Amino acid sequence: MNINSILTLIGGLAFFLYGISIMSSGLEKIAGGRLEKLLKKMTSNPFKSFILGAGITAAIQSSSAVTIMLIGLVNSGIMELSQTVSVVIGAHIGTTITAWLLSLTAIQDTAGIILKLLKPESFSPLLAFIGVIMTMASKSNRRKNAGYVLIGFAILMYGMILMSGAMTPLADIPQFRNAMVAFHNPLLGFMVGLIITVIVQSSSVSIGILQALTLASSVSWGVAIPIILGQNLGACIAPVLASIGVSTNAKRVSGVYVIYTAMSVAIFFPLLVILNMIFKFNFVSSDIDPVGIALFHTTYNVLAAFLLFPFAKFIEKLSIKYIPDNKEEDKTVLLDERLLITPTIAIAECYRKTIEMGEMVEFNFVFATKLMKSFHKKKAEHIREQETRIDSYEDKLNSFLLKLSGRELAEEDSNKISQLLLALGDFERIGDHATNIVKIAEAFSELEHKLSAEAIDELKIIVNAVLEIFVISFNAYKNEDVFLAQKAEPLEAVIKKGVRRAKNNHIQRLQKGLCTAEASFLYSDLLNELRRTAAHAGNIAMSVIQLYDKTLSKHEYNHRNKDEDLDFMVRYQDYKTRYKVKKKDLL
Repeated sequence: MNINSILTLIGGLAFFLYGISIMSSGLEKIAGGRLEKLLKKMTSNPFKSFILGAGITAAIQSSSAVTIMLIGLVNSGIMELSQTVSVVIGAHIGTTITAWLLSLTAIQDTAGIILKLLKPESFSPLLAFIGVIMTMASKSNRRKNAGYVLIGFAILMYGMILMSGAMTPLADIPQFRNAMVAFHNPLLGFMVGLIITVIVQSSSVSIGILQALTLASSVSWGVAIPIILGQNLGACIAPVLASIGVSTNAKRVSGVYVIYTAMSVAIFFPLLVILNMIFKFNFVSSDIDPVGIALFHTTYNVLAAFLLFPFAKFIEKLSIKYIPDNKEEDKTVLLDERLLITPTIAIAECYRKTIEMGEMVEFNFVFATKLMKSFHKKKAEHIREQETRIDSYEDKLNSFLLKLSGRELAEEDSNKISQLLLALGDFERIGDHATNIVKIAEAFSELEHKLSAEAIDELKIIVNAVLEIFVISFNAYKNEDVFLAQKAEPLEAVIKKGVRRAKNNHIQRLQKGLCTAEASFLYSDLLNELRRTAAHAGNIAMSVIQLYDKTLSKHEYNHRNKDEDLDFMVRYQDYKTRYKVKKKDLL
């Protein structure tokens, strides 16, 4: 084997790794929001979680990546440890798809014309060409991502061909043949498979290397089986490394992966050795090909899942036993950065956390307005403490979304991040206005002379209107309801008009001496806080509308001729009737 063969082997491995990366990334982007919906279905139903684990792993082509994602979800408190066990078991089956795709390289040149068309050498160039055309010419992001999948698949197949071609001279080297004989020792073969997988940190990649080797040289079933078992155990390295620095519960996810894999290997490795010693299987000495490797890899993982699935609770308990609680750890993790490896999942969880933040804002705003009627220091303090949490959510989510926006994203995901960033700012500002209302309520409680009855009545109308626009906007945001979001704009217009009229009325009351100057300043500040809250609620509703109409300009939408918009006028008249602040003429 000369230097040229070594360089070709390295280049083939590079193509292979890069191809898998591109294909997995493309598949994930095509899946898009579907991954989010699948994750939401991961309930305590073990069988459903098992199926979804296999499906998601088949989609992104990596059980380790799925497990790392689960570590991030558990570390963020999004999933429970018990939900992940069945997912991990299913992931071991989903990852076998890659070996079947790579087994296409085993099709011989002497095969029929139809089978020869399935050889990577036959269709990979065509796939690459189609993929390039799709990525360059298509305006649809989904088609572009599909193109990247085709390009990635063609590249990894080309890498596989390069590796097998570079390994062909090995068959003529005596030292290599002696090494292959040494691999007949099951323990040595197992260790080789484990070490290679630890180095490349992917069982799919190491199995692909083994498949390439079988194309270039004679490898028996007896040699390949221990190597495959070692490769499965070696795949534990990625989840173990990913669990460094996470919460105890998240560490237990990697513990589940390691325990399950170790148990399956501990059962099947000695069992196969003992059975072969007793029955002297003839096939053990015969040559294996890529299809045989894919077949054994799948059979082994299916049988392991079938055998160990009933013991999912036991595996969970073992993980908890060997990774005990750490009482000193900080469990306040909002979003784990490991979620960044799967942007669609990360965006979905940012959206969920934004809703949590919105619920805190809603609580603060509702109770802040109630303090205007009857002020309580303890309730005011609780609102201020909640505001600190809101600010923390905004800061952490903002930082996380900015990191996420630096990733390679589909257009749909980029638009969602823009919506989230805008909504975050508006929720945070409404929280600030709620805190300001608390200060005003406290100041009012200390005044000797209160507001007039008319001022209080006008204030009640505006408060109720602002409460409704917040509920409309927040529900539209939570449910991604465009129709509901469109109701916010006419109500905001009514609130603005009502605030102006309330201020004018109050000026007249002040001039007539019906209210004190000090109370009037607070009243004006309160109206400003309510008007700004309504404006931010309107912005949240607008972000929902823009998400579904990406060409919509907020400026043009707000300054259109509303008299010609029948839906707007009908809603406006309805809100005007319900929340009308009557003009007073007291002079």
